[in-house]
Amino acid sequence: MNKKYLQHINPGIDSIRPYEAGKSIEDVMKEYNLKKIVKLASNENSLGPSPKVIEVINNFQNIHLYPDGDGKDLKSKISEVENVSPEQIILGNGSNEVLEIISQTFLSAQSESVFSKHAFVVYKLASKVRGSKFHEVDAKSWGHDLDKFLEHVNEKTRLIFIANPNNPTGTYLSHDDIVNFLKAISNEIIVVIDLAYFEYVKTDDYIRTNEILNEFSNVVITKSFSKIHGLSALRIGYGIGNADLIEIMNRVRQPFNVNAIAQKAAIASLNDVDYLNASVESNSIEREYLYNCLDEMSLKYIPSQGNFICIETPFNGKKIFEELLKKGVIVRPIELYEMPNHIRVTIGKRFENEFFIEKLKQTLKSFK
Repeated sequence: MNKKYLQHINPGIDSIRPYEAGKSIEDVMKEYNLKKIVKLASNENSLGPSPKVIEVINNFQNIHLYPDGDGKDLKSKISEVENVSPEQIILGNGSNEVLEIISQTFLSAQSESVFSKHAFVVYKLASKVRGSKFHEVDAKSWGHDLDKFLEHVNEKTRLIFIANPNNPTGTYLSHDDIVNFLKAISNEIIVVIDLAYFEYVKTDDYIRTNEILNEFSNVVITKSFSKIHGLSALRIGYGIGNADLIEIMNRVRQPFNVNAIAQKAAIASLNDVDYLNASVESNSIEREYLYNCLDEMSLKYIPSQGNFICIETPFNGKKIFEELLKKGVIVRPIELYEMPNHIRVTIGKRFENEFFIEKLKQTLKSFK
């Protein structure tokens, strides 16, 4: 069959692979004939969504009608929570879509982007798809080295991606780190600050978003409902920035990109502050539990400000991942991030964490 049309795909696409999500519970059960599976691979909230979200979903009607294409009610609630105007908000089918919209708006074969090594792979994918040259800057202690970022900024730079905290390493940047960096670059460059895991951060010097948005018009902050809010299956996130910048991005956004159930669920989740706080507290307690277990096992790990821990194993991380699958534990191998001996583990409930540690001990023992 003649497939000459494949010669004409856009530059950059031929060098990428489709994004590989974590293995599903159903797939692992079927493949290994297991009855008990603990999934700690995709940084979901192990507690699930708020009961108020479940109530909203169960009572949802009018599924035959298109959603509000502008998401007015949700933007009004986000506006209240974030202390910004609705005109400063763009909704996305997950914060991933917001990242894609930004890239579609500003990247081309004539422009360049900058991001860190060991950072969220979508930054690289979004750049490649648009044929843009990108600079993947060497990390510093597994995190962003913003001083080195400056060495790669030039007249063609249009986008800079900063993940805070960073996925998959869990490192973070302080407010002053980011402000000093923003002051050092041209206002013509858009800086995307990806805060998908911001709720989990417990440091006094973390980013203060409103101060940054008020001072720098070239910043877009992205946030997600897939992590602490527990709405991963509904695919919803948002971006915040200067109203003029958001208006331009909305020209690129697809109509009805966020479904009606997701919009109502997101509002319900934002309204349940107590549940979100309980999720943060649970994550902090279980993170310390896992730290203690890993210390007892003499395993190195990267201190994390997210709901996951990046663990260095004495062996190949992909092989550890495969052995854990056979024992009913799904984690994330991260050789894609040039970390071949590491695995990333979502912080789960206590019984999930205990099960993981038990199976990890068995796996490491079998490798010796």
